[in-house]
Amino acid sequence: MAELIVRREGAVGWLLISNLQKHNAVTYEMLQALPEAVAKHDRDGNVRVIALAGDGSEAFASGADIKQYAAIRGSQYAASSYGQMLDTVYQSFASLRKPTVAKIRGACIGIGLSLAVCCDLRMVTKSAHISHPASRFGMGISWGGMRRLISLIGPGDAADLVFSARSITGRRAYKIGFASRVVADADLDREFASLCEAIAAGAPLTIAAAKRAITEALRDPAERNLKELQAMIDGCNASDDYKEGLASYGAKRPPQFKGR
Repeated sequence: MAELIVRREGAVGWLLISNLQKHNAVTYEMLQALPEAVAKHDRDGNVRVIALAGDGSEAFASGADIKQYAAIRGSQYAASSYGQMLDTVYQSFASLRKPTVAKIRGACIGIGLSLAVCCDLRMVTKSAHISHPASRFGMGISWGGMRRLISLIGPGDAADLVFSARSITGRRAYKIGFASRVVADADLDREFASLCEAIAAGAPLTIAAAKRAITEALRDPAERNLKELQAMIDGCNASDDYKEGLASYGAKRPPQFKGR
């Protein structure tokens, strides 16, 4: 059964792309479910970090479910509508206050790559294989999708990845900036859990303000809302969490942040 699995484990809100028979190919229904799924985790006060991963141990996402293409993207109008829906999905990630992390092993192809790019951080295995084969299908890549990819890895490597449609390893993905961390295949589960734990231990308001600052930095100067960003920064400095951080440091104990 192909589905988006949404669950919480401790402070981690999971989004699992599950389509095991097709190496976690992404269906249209999964994409439709993503905006509400990420919003649900963002609203949940128990969630400190949102993790996107492929179900099982074989693949992150092997691209879109190709059998749906003819029906859903079979005309110029349908393809444009599909692209607009994708932009809605991507925007739902951009509007989150909580950090998002992609856990990538095996195939991360096409729309799988695009979804991974939406996350704040990406951890990959050394043997993961990553590609964007749009040029092999003749499909257009949305401006939003290309802009996010270029912002992440730069115009040269984005051109190489898209023009050639070649597959790169996790090691190469790390070198060009696609991945924030690369680990041995056997260490992925442990290292990813450790990363999520470290993020969850941080002050939520500080992380939210830093995430917003990164978002604003990537926008065109005319589109930036630095007033709201400054209000978030000021909110950190006036928060109970800031007092707790100082108190815990003085007492030499771990801080207990509440997000307020």
